[in-house]
Amino acid sequence: MGTENYGATQATGLWGWINARFPLDKMLKEHVTEYYAPKNFNFWYLFGVLSLVVLVIQLVTGIFLTMNYKPSAAEAFASVEYIMRDVEWGWLIRYLHSTGASAFFIVVYLHMFRALMYGSYRSPRELLWIFGMLIYLCLMAEAFMGYLLPWGNMSYWGAQVIVSLFGTIPVIGDSLAEWIKGDYFISDITLNRFFALHVIAIPLILVFLVVAHILALHEVGSSNPDGVEIKKTKGPDGHPVDGIRFHPYMTVKDTFGLGMFLIVFCGIVFFAPTFGGLFLEGPNFDQANAMQTPPHIAPVWYFTPFYAMLRAVPSFLGTQVWGVIVMFGAIALLVFLPWLDRSPVNSIRYKGMISKVALALFAVSFVVLAYCGMTPPSPTLLVLSRTFTAVYFAFFLLMPWYSRIDKTKPVPERVTYHAH
Repeated sequence: MGTENYGATQATGLWGWINARFPLDKMLKEHVTEYYAPKNFNFWYLFGVLSLVVLVIQLVTGIFLTMNYKPSAAEAFASVEYIMRDVEWGWLIRYLHSTGASAFFIVVYLHMFRALMYGSYRSPRELLWIFGMLIYLCLMAEAFMGYLLPWGNMSYWGAQVIVSLFGTIPVIGDSLAEWIKGDYFISDITLNRFFALHVIAIPLILVFLVVAHILALHEVGSSNPDGVEIKKTKGPDGHPVDGIRFHPYMTVKDTFGLGMFLIVFCGIVFFAPTFGGLFLEGPNFDQANAMQTPPHIAPVWYFTPFYAMLRAVPSFLGTQVWGVIVMFGAIALLVFLPWLDRSPVNSIRYKGMISKVALALFAVSFVVLAYCGMTPPSPTLLVLSRTFTAVYFAFFLLMPWYSRIDKTKPVPERVTYHAH
């Protein structure tokens, strides 16, 4: 009775006028107040919300940065210095944006790792996973385009190396690299092109994919640490007995987690914005110089696992095409994960020792490859890179076999939950 009265009172006045013309109440009920999430969510389910928050931070700070940024090879670096030194609170906006870029990949990588642990890519969530992978690809493109914009020396040479990789593709390579650059070398034209893609085209695609990702999630329902489908067991009211309303119960937990995240995030912004050269490299505080190559050219840390794979593959007949294939193949394999996993259970909780060891080795390989990619090459690092590149690919390519023979535990009919 109270709910009916609440809805009746809200149907009048401005709220009622809006709802008569736009399904605001319906959207809030479907996606917030009456969306039922599993009651056994844990720490790992926080990173999806955090990635959405960081996306908002990047969009807002990006808008303010474009107000004073000059997309010109002659003025780009000076405009960034102007933002840092003369624009009121410009240094804060710039550091929020640069730290936010790394924070975005940190929370996204942890969000993806949670999906690997609890089988969030399994049926009926294959399309949800594909949307997530498209978001990841857009993030990589967005980060790569934005990396050139400060027109620092590492930005310039990093873009030069990455774009030149496309030139190794047989037949179309040279034309493709020239098309990406818009010129025969990284120039003012490239900067303008990357600026347009970074601030308009890719963010529009990214926002669309995020909306599609959320809609797909709410259509099939959230996964949980047990891998149990809560929609299968419903109470007399038609709601899942193992579910709980997203608002206010989950929003309270997410708000607390967001507070903890913002404390760490702001601590980095105010006290260690370069994070020892990981978030902002030293050579990038020098203007781009086509005549001065940095001692060690490497992409930003979130690209270094794939860069290490590229370096691990020896050149064949003077071309690095096989390294490029391995690098892009490492990303492409993630898309096919829902069809590679043949385990009868979803969650790592009920999988056997083989799957647990495989996932642990995969996580270790990703971290070691990231370190190898950001460190100057050496014989030892080359061996490590090749070893853990093999481990990375083995995790995916052997999954149809080891996930099928792995001994699993019985999965409970309902989620395991202890009130606290």
